[in-house]
Amino acid sequence: MIRLDHFVLTVRSIEASCAFYRDVLGMEIVVFGEGRHALRFGAHKINLHQAGRELQPHAAAPTRGSGDFCLLTTEPLDAVIARLRRLEVAIEAGPVPRTGATGPITSVYFRDPDGNLIEIANPA
Repeated sequence: MIRLDHFVLTVRSIEASCAFYRDVLGMEIVVFGEGRHALRFGAHKINLHQAGRELQPHAAAPTRGSGDFCLLTTEPLDAVIARLRRLEVAIEAGPVPRTGATGPITSVYFRDPDGNLIEIANPA
């Protein structure tokens, strides 16, 4: 394998999720196919499935709030934390040292509207 292309989140509200990821993380909203929605950042994307109306094929047990993922950024974590506070997004942990796929990272954790755990990290 060479890299991750996309993954899928099952969400209660496509609109609320799009607004959160756009406003909090600066992701681009992409509409494709027959009204499908994705969130693009760099060369990657997150596809969104509406809970109860998942597209085929889908995960064996698509569940809201079961996501737990880490996104790397070059933006200083102090700026990320300031934006989270300004937008009233509760910080669950951080900044804390962690081990990423290629070495040490410093991370901050918070949740999206469906309860998915998001980790934003700077490489150490």
